Amino acid sequence: MVLHEAAGAAGGRCRSFFDDRLDCPIDNGNHLLLSGNRDTMRYLRIVGADHLLAGPASACFPFLDLRTGERWLLRPNAGRLPWWILDSRRRVPGTAFTDYLAGLRVALAGGDRTVTDCVGGSALFERFWEPLAVAVLNTPAELGAARLLRPVLYETFALGEAACRPRIARTGLSDTFVAPALEFLRRHGAAIRFNSRLRAIGCARGRARHLDFGQETIALGEKDSVVLAVPPAAAADLVPDLDAPVESQPIVNAHFRLAEPAELPDELPFLGLIGGTAQWLFARGAVASITISAANAHVDEPVEKIARETWRDVAAALGRDPDALPPYRVVKEKRATFAQTPRNLKRRPATRSGLANLYLAGDWIDTGLPATIEGAMRSGTAAARAVSADRPAAAESGQERTGPT
Repeated sequence: MVLHEAAGAAGGRCRSFFDDRLDCPIDNGNHLLLSGNRDTMRYLRIVGADHLLAGPASACFPFLDLRTGERWLLRPNAGRLPWWILDSRRRVPGTAFTDYLAGLRVALAGGDRTVTDCVGGSALFERFWEPLAVAVLNTPAELGAARLLRPVLYETFALGEAACRPRIARTGLSDTFVAPALEFLRRHGAAIRFNSRLRAIGCARGRARHLDFGQETIALGEKDSVVLAVPPAAAADLVPDLDAPVESQPIVNAHFRLAEPAELPDELPFLGLIGGTAQWLFARGAVASITISAANAHVDEPVEKIARETWRDVAAALGRDPDALPPYRVVKEKRATFAQTPRNLKRRPATRSGLANLYLAGDWIDTGLPATIEGAMRSGTAAARAVSADRPAAAESGQERTGPT
């Protein structure tokens, strides 16, 4: 097997790098996982990195309303019956248990319904549904497809607290998700080529016949398969007649190097923010990081303006001086995910590309899940299974070999 990576480092939008200005490694973005993300957890077990996640022993989600200073913990209970909504100490302040019944409209949402269509105007919208939708879909709630929240709820919150325990990378995204995977591939005989961007795919008689990397063209044998894991726009340029999502949404992250390590309340490594510029705050040692999802209103702003605005959110959460801006790094991902709107969902392609030996992977493939790490992992699993299913005779005879990927 050969892995061709277009960039000089693996990981795409899920990686770390050393920042000279902050004089420490940082992640290009922040990612919050849940213990019920089964494909991600399986991936980490396979590559031997499941111990590199950090998080609380039980499901607990801290929030701060920056406008009022009010803090609370959302704490689901064990088991499938959500009795926690009957306990005012476990649910969002100012809400009754009947307010949570609006979630049924999300569970039953049709393909053209948005999150706002289903739960907009409810008592929980501003303090639960909107933050959840923006975090999961990276799309404004008034545009985001409600049906994409359904599998997230079914696979996590609906299964009880054991399936929705929050998890983050203990030291960094690359240490947790990338480096162990590269080592696993090398141990199993894979060749890894960096700075190897695919320029074109030669096709004939319903198959991919060669891969053009500019300085090198690789012919594909009859038993070779290709898994194409590139952004949707790149895939549309490479694969004939591929229908792919065409709109995207940005994410902006800002990282601040603190004079002393950050300590969030309740010793949790993250905090949901309501009523500010950022939606999430993550703390790892002396680095505090924020995330602005669906960041169309901010992505084109000067980085200093973004830093000063988001530092006020961080300072309020951590009890720091809002005027004493520390060293920072702002990272803009202008096409972080495809816009997860009802219209764009109809453009998500299947794993099989239409060419007999070419398969698609990525968070934008039609897995039924949002464009998250779990969605990307599930697409990779689906691609691997499709490759194996389409070559049973070769696998049974022991003649199977994996071609350029």
